[in-house]
Amino acid sequence: MNKFICWAKLPLLCLVLALPASWAQTLPVEQAVLTSPPLVPPPVTRDHPARVIVKMEAVEQVMEMTDGVEYMYWTFGGSVPGQFIRVRENDVVEFHFSNHPSSRMPHNIDLHAVTGPGGGATSSFTAPGHTSIFQFQVLNPGLYIYHCATAPVGMHIANGMYGLILVEPEEGLPEVDREYYVVQGDFYTQGEFGELGLQPFDMEKAINEDADYVVFNGSVGSMVGDNALAANVGETVRLYVGNGGPNLVSSFHVIGEIFDKVYIEGGTSINENVQTTLVPAGGSAIVEFKMDVPGTFIMVDHSIFRAFNKGALGMIKADGPEQPVIYSGKQADTVYLPEGSAIQEIIVEAESVVANNLEEQVQFGQRVYEVNCAACHQADGQGLRGAFPPLAGSDYLNADHDRAIKVILKGLSGPITVNGQEYNGVMPAMRLSDNDIANVLTYLLNSWSNDGGAVSPEQVAALREGH
Repeated sequence: MNKFICWAKLPLLCLVLALPASWAQTLPVEQAVLTSPPLVPPPVTRDHPARVIVKMEAVEQVMEMTDGVEYMYWTFGGSVPGQFIRVRENDVVEFHFSNHPSSRMPHNIDLHAVTGPGGGATSSFTAPGHTSIFQFQVLNPGLYIYHCATAPVGMHIANGMYGLILVEPEEGLPEVDREYYVVQGDFYTQGEFGELGLQPFDMEKAINEDADYVVFNGSVGSMVGDNALAANVGETVRLYVGNGGPNLVSSFHVIGEIFDKVYIEGGTSINENVQTTLVPAGGSAIVEFKMDVPGTFIMVDHSIFRAFNKGALGMIKADGPEQPVIYSGKQADTVYLPEGSAIQEIIVEAESVVANNLEEQVQFGQRVYEVNCAACHQADGQGLRGAFPPLAGSDYLNADHDRAIKVILKGLSGPITVNGQEYNGVMPAMRLSDNDIANVLTYLLNSWSNDGGAVSPEQVAALREGH
């Protein structure tokens, strides 16, 4: 079969070359570097096409969706999303697709970067314990989704079988300081959000597009806390963002940042100064921005309940000197409550994790804090002066554990003094479970120079009942 390539290196000159299929065998050969999220392979630095060998394995395995919740993921390479593939325009890819012998299902791969029937799916259908090999040339630069296309296609994708392949243009992409790999996906489980145990896939919910989890990189909290993406002030960050779906469109946004550049839908057209970009199911975008100030920046799907109630939330932590001209921080300390001080209530209704020891209480409590408390009291527990009191080294917290329980259960309004500083605001009541309240307070007591100790679910239950 002949291949046709258009070379437009000279002005107004385009040479169309008909190449025999054997041409690919004359190209220099290299093994593809594949990376699991959020890492990205290094840029392609060569100035010529190559025959790139990609070896990928379909693996079905149980992994954690969130604390106490497991799911049987179907994966490319053991991660969700699958391994990141990086090649150059006009490369010839020799794809070795293996299906692990322990798999219960046949699988294949449809790469949106492929020009050919099924995007490779028709050539890669592979039974458990087998390997299929096929070849394609990448003709169009851009960032492309790949996914499993074995029937029922939606189920394979919903179980985590998707990832990204980047086809760099011949001239390469502009150099940046940091590159990361982020893919959103929606998951459908028989149990509700947070319901404990191994959760099976729910086909009816998937058909109705009623997702229990909407997450980045396969699980709740995959890029928060110690797993947050890292950067420094002054660096430019490039995110390769995908949306595996199978159903929901992503409104991708980084709170506190503006995208200097967005490669629209992963192609070569660029928008500038963008706040939020749509990433369709089965699509992608490349976003770039400079870290101008230090702090923790929150990545979200700005269909916002997905972020704070279903898991579509990640963090970028930027280190470096403060830049008060760009962002001053809090400069005034006033209270404005024209509608009165009635305490609102934040509802979180899900069976919670039962900790077996202090270490587990701290671990589970950290997740509760990051999801429910960090937005106000900050990731480091320092609060915001004049608005949200600190939880780090807090004399108010350490002095009375029962009082702290009551604040979470019933909310708090009016003046309090914490570490010698007066605060006068409203803390909403949190409808958390007894276990979650015990866990989060135990985490706080054992963090940030607090005095230690533990709160039990029984203590919380007694105060909830008014004893």
